[in-house]
Amino acid sequence: MSRPPLRAVLFDLDDTLHDDTLTYRRAAEAVANEVAAQRGVAAATLMNAYVAEADRFWQELSPSAFETPVGTLRVTMWNAALVAVGIDDPALAASCGAAYNRFRREFLELWPGALELLERLRARGLKLAMITNGMAETHRDKIAILRLEAAFDEIFIADEVGMIKPDVRLFELAAERLGVAPNECAMVGDRLERDVRGARDAGMFTVWMNVREETVPPAGPHPDATVFSIVDVEAALPFARTGA
Repeated sequence: MSRPPLRAVLFDLDDTLHDDTLTYRRAAEAVANEVAAQRGVAAATLMNAYVAEADRFWQELSPSAFETPVGTLRVTMWNAALVAVGIDDPALAASCGAAYNRFRREFLELWPGALELLERLRARGLKLAMITNGMAETHRDKIAILRLEAAFDEIFIADEVGMIKPDVRLFELAAERLGVAPNECAMVGDRLERDVRGARDAGMFTVWMNVREETVPPAGPHPDATVFSIVDVEAALPFARTGA
């Protein structure tokens, strides 16, 4: 099926524009090392317990999560991780949550070439939007630290719009706010189910950033293009249809 000229590109944030997995693991490791020094537990075991709690939360994310502040959720995760290594100490869990937030901010860094990519796409006359399943309490700060605010025409954060990917309505809303049709958009993201499926269902061109070297399931969703690095995204976009 032919597409109209590309007029807009939508991006996920975490693990698409920056290495969020490395960032949160480094932060969790730093907190676990501090606790290990104080309480004599195995740092690696505590870190892995926290990572398991965090991964479970984000995999099962639903709009109901918006009812609880992210700071509270992280303290709850740290409390569960501490209990898993034999420490039942709510005050320590609160301290871990605060330290984790501090370390995350320190470790944030864009993928090399990400900001330059956005600048080149804007120079081509394309509109840009960010769609993230994160929460504004932490993500607005993250976006500012990464110097991404001015790079986008629109930014959609899950709890601010009351929807999470792969909800088709979220992708349609992004296109509407940008003043373009969904089939004039491309979506770039690292998650097959959330980024690729949602965008494909909305009629968008999809670019899967396969940073974890995963395999597309036989049943899909199948992206229109697959890349393994942010520096390869521009070449994967359908510019041949635009004459750009």
